[in-house]
Amino acid sequence: MPLPFLTADRAFDADDDVALPYDDRDLWRRPYRPGPWRVGVAALMLLLASFVLFAAIIIAATDSLSSAGVVFGIAVVAIACALRLLRMGAWVSARGVRHVSFFSTRTVAWQQVSSVRTVQQPVRWLGVPRTVQGQALLLVRQGRSAETSPPLLTTHNADFLGREDAFDRAADAVEAWAAEYRRG
Repeated sequence: MPLPFLTADRAFDADDDVALPYDDRDLWRRPYRPGPWRVGVAALMLLLASFVLFAAIIIAATDSLSSAGVVFGIAVVAIACALRLLRMGAWVSARGVRHVSFFSTRTVAWQQVSSVRTVQQPVRWLGVPRTVQGQALLLVRQGRSAETSPPLLTTHNADFLGREDAFDRAADAVEAWAAEYRRG
């Protein structure tokens, strides 16, 4: 009984460019995987939250429920911060591009985008004020200058630090989405 979906050397059909039935271009998707720095910090925050939740249970069993509620609230805030940290980045869909930062989200329709390009410039290292020379993917809106817009992606953020090839692939993917939907 041949199982072609389990073999690595199976012949591919000529129709491999056809969109899959579940491939909905209107859903927001990140054109890259979250980086190890971002995932590692989020995992540590979730580990800390589990210890804080365990402490809330102990406090609830031995002390007042109001103290346990405060500690439980701290754990919920830590979990929410870890989830928001994992959500940060650039997201694309057929409607536009969305830049999610920790405290805000900016969405720009493709019709408002005049250019998306990769430039060599000083970029922030892991989001701290220290800048280093690197590459940034800039989205320039119509009627605005490139200097006023923050970069979508940089080579030294939590997703791409030490992963230049991943940055190049992600920047190419966002540029391809922009080229496809700006003219349509």
